[in-house]
Amino acid sequence: MNVSMTSNNSYNEFTRSLLGNPDMAVVPESLVHVGRQFQQIMMMYTCAIREVKTKLEVLNDELSVRNQRNPIEMIKFRVKKPDSIIEKLHRRGLPISLESVVNNLDDVAGIRVICSFIDDIYEVADMLIRQDDIHVIAIKDYLKHPKSNGYRSYHMIIEVPVFFSDRKKPMRVEVQIRTIAMDFWASLDHQLKYKKELVDGTDISMELKRCADVIAQTDEKMLDIRKRIEAQGVTVKD
Repeated sequence: MNVSMTSNNSYNEFTRSLLGNPDMAVVPESLVHVGRQFQQIMMMYTCAIREVKTKLEVLNDELSVRNQRNPIEMIKFRVKKPDSIIEKLHRRGLPISLESVVNNLDDVAGIRVICSFIDDIYEVADMLIRQDDIHVIAIKDYLKHPKSNGYRSYHMIIEVPVFFSDRKKPMRVEVQIRTIAMDFWASLDHQLKYKKELVDGTDISMELKRCADVIAQTDEKMLDIRKRIEAQGVTVKD
């Protein structure tokens, strides 16, 4: 998959013809082989997501029986869009090639796990990485160490084996685990990225940071309430 596209002409042609119009019929003949390889690698990332998603669903089913509640409220997933992949490689000054995608980007395949409570995040993460076919590449705990803007989440880059017809291929997947409240804040913050262009952008950033702190305090209080209920022998159910 060492198909280089580093020249400006190739870069522009690739983004316009292949990424802007993924239908193979509109791809120039000179780039058909690139398109096929790109489709193949995207298929592999999609399969990797399916593998991890199945593991998470199995864990959720087990914990729902053991604890009489589902720790995972929702699982979202996506494969990074082609234009986003190209933009990220270009921004980092990396070669624009399929080989570069595989070797340099860890977040092409992404899964977001939405949990009910903070302790669910760590329990789900621990159970996932204890599986003997999961290889942990990196962990970033933005719960214990939030970003300066207030962002909180638990991030993991993991490698999972995917079995194809002729080989087994380890594929990387980014897993983000957060509470419902954290996901709510992160989604709205993402929509408000225009704040940097406003005259009072700094004030808005401070307000968003305060909101993030309030949401974090609410998460802590909700966990405390659940533990107080369970201490009385009452099972918290969905």
